Amino acid sequence: MQRALTRKQAVAVAAGVAALTASVLAAAPAGAHAGTAGHARDGGYSAADLRRDLAAVRAAGGGDVNVVARVDRAGREPLRARLGTAGPGSKAPVPWDPEFRIASTSKTFTAVVVLQLAAEHRLSLDDTVAHWLPGVVSGHGNDGRRVTVRDLLRQTSGIYDYVQDPDVQDRMLNHFDDNRFDDTPPEQLVAVAMSHPPLFAPGSRWAYSNTNYLLAAMIAEKAAGGQSWQELVAHRVIAPLGLRRTYIPGANPYLVGPHERVTVTLPDGKTADLTEQSLQHTADSGVVSTPADLDTFFRALASGRLLPPALLAEMRTTVPYDDLPVPPAGTQGGYGLGLRVVPLTCGGTYDTHEGDGLGVYTRPVVSADGSRAVTLSVTTTTALVDQEKVDRAVQTLTDHAMCDDDAA
Repeated sequence: MQRALTRKQAVAVAAGVAALTASVLAAAPAGAHAGTAGHARDGGYSAADLRRDLAAVRAAGGGDVNVVARVDRAGREPLRARLGTAGPGSKAPVPWDPEFRIASTSKTFTAVVVLQLAAEHRLSLDDTVAHWLPGVVSGHGNDGRRVTVRDLLRQTSGIYDYVQDPDVQDRMLNHFDDNRFDDTPPEQLVAVAMSHPPLFAPGSRWAYSNTNYLLAAMIAEKAAGGQSWQELVAHRVIAPLGLRRTYIPGANPYLVGPHERVTVTLPDGKTADLTEQSLQHTADSGVVSTPADLDTFFRALASGRLLPPALLAEMRTTVPYDDLPVPPAGTQGGYGLGLRVVPLTCGGTYDTHEGDGLGVYTRPVVSADGSRAVTLSVTTTTALVDQEKVDRAVQTLTDHAMCDDDAA
């Protein structure tokens, strides 16, 4: 659900490498470790179905990836499947519940914090950026007096995506090893975006911009009296939900628990190991989590444990988006406040927010009532693939798991 450079989705700072790795999704090699856990049952989606669909994701690429999927259902044991190894040269299987950088799925965490502050009347979605951050959105036609907090969360601000800046892309694509430990403050990344004119008048169109979520987090920090974005997410989301393997490493480039090595073959034939890096350290992309924790988070969100009903409804109020070249299995859907709301072929909708980062492709989805959640993670190891084929296979898995005849 991301294509090279033209797709304005979450990739942290390293736009060039991210643009490359967005296309570097492949299938686990024949003979790679494979496994399935969970109890099959008569009728509905089973462990065997999940493994079949995950194998189709693998086959869609034709190269090498490691894939993990989990389906959580109210009142039932989770279904799990995995294909591949812990990384190139490893004989160990993919961990059942690996930690990975969730990239733009972090935006949903950030949006929840902002909406919680709105529920507490510490800020309003109709507040302007200039109200909270005077002078920050200015120059080259940018005007923070015309952009609201709602515009930031809904991606209708028109503000340039700093990830698309040519200098940022060149630095990361051609000099990744020199920049893998980059921890540029969000204020400087916003300044990069301000060196470009806006794409359109605020509220008039939709365009994905990582800059929006840097600004939203900066506003949340001010509204919360100086707590950092990391502290807000930890205290308001991670701790209350007991997400024991979800954290924000910030400038620390290392993952704490079991995880996979993330590698990619560059156009010059060299292999880059992307595992240790601090490029994804800001509010648009900086959360680390696991399939189990993401299912817990999205089910809690959908079932109303994190937001009051009015603000959850606001979060799900969408505008059309146009950045996905492969429409979901139902129809295109829309973008709300840090969520995409996507129709299912069997009726109803699911909520999601993709994460496409440095060699890790994340798809968490949840039913509208929170009764069912699916998270799939794809980690690159080598070859370039046909991105749209992989996306279609992922969407098929999602639709099958969510349209189970027992899911209603």
